[in-house]
Amino acid sequence: MGLLFVFKYLSFTLRGVDYVFHTGVAADIALPVGISFFTFQLMSYVFDVCRTPELARRNPLDVALYVSLFPQLIAGPIVRFETVAGEIRGRVETSRDFTDGMTRFVFGLGKKLLIANYAGFSADEIFASALPLSAATAWIGAAAYTLQIYFDFSGYSDMAIGLGRMFGFHFEENFNYPYVSKSITEFWRRWHISLSAWFRDYLYIPLGGSRGAKGRTVFNLFVVWLLTGIWHGANWTFIAWGLYYFALLLAERAARERGLSGRFPGWAGHLYALFFVMIGWVLFRSESIAEAGRYLAFMFGANGWADESARLYFRDGKTVLLAGTVFSMPVAAWCKKRFNVGAGLRDAAISLSLLLVFVLSLLACIKNSYNPFIYFNF
Repeated sequence: MGLLFVFKYLSFTLRGVDYVFHTGVAADIALPVGISFFTFQLMSYVFDVCRTPELARRNPLDVALYVSLFPQLIAGPIVRFETVAGEIRGRVETSRDFTDGMTRFVFGLGKKLLIANYAGFSADEIFASALPLSAATAWIGAAAYTLQIYFDFSGYSDMAIGLGRMFGFHFEENFNYPYVSKSITEFWRRWHISLSAWFRDYLYIPLGGSRGAKGRTVFNLFVVWLLTGIWHGANWTFIAWGLYYFALLLAERAARERGLSGRFPGWAGHLYALFFVMIGWVLFRSESIAEAGRYLAFMFGANGWADESARLYFRDGKTVLLAGTVFSMPVAAWCKKRFNVGAGLRDAAISLSLLLVFVLSLLACIKNSYNPFIYFNF
């Protein structure tokens, strides 16, 4: 934790101290890639061994392998030691696992290169614009970033899970179609599952969870969401983002206690959750609180409701926005339920889709410049 603080938060802390006390002390420390992820994995080892001493490894190379396991080292999912403890020494590679892993990797690659990157072009242009935006343009930018961050991060997770499977490691899932959620509570059960589970099992429950008095439960939630925001980065926007979700989850808890939840149709729940998630992504994406406030003001009509630029952005980005919207839903599962096809036809369809995604991804990789994963920053 000390190393994490020095590399990730010391510069931010010194800037705050200098702002208040005018100390003139500053530091500019380069951030090691993926430090939050491998720090949390080291902590997971300590916690799991504390709870289950027989998991302890006498060979330091076993622990080093767990911490530096390259498929998911840079951007997750956060793999808990108890999940892979048995596979560090006793894993078995099979042709079925290798095939499934390769399939998962290619589809994750397609998510990143064919949807996330192209959605990111629109999002970056709109968010970086120095000109006042119409509400339509601002909402297109927010929608593009909403799709970009999901397909970017879930694409990386798919690639990491696929690579792990190819080597005989079975990582837990990290996403479960979060944009189909009907509440913010459900959204956080589906988004970045490994991080949510880490904070729940290693922080929220040890603090007392929801077992104590109401005030204690609120305090526990506050600590978890404050640290969730801080975990994402040393910036006031991340802290505000974490506390924003604390407030939303607290409001939903209060609504459930009063019997108000479940009174609205399903589509209203979807719109409610997606609306507040998109507002949150604006805060997450912005460089400062002031910038986030300015962008949100544009979204709600501070500079008019529509203009020519909105039409142009929609015309150029509608294909990616439509594809992202469709594939952010469990389309494959719905088709499997609706169409009763044989295993041979299903496998052929998967194979053709896999080949198409792989070829298109290669072409996109050749055509476009370097575009790193968003969560490399954390």
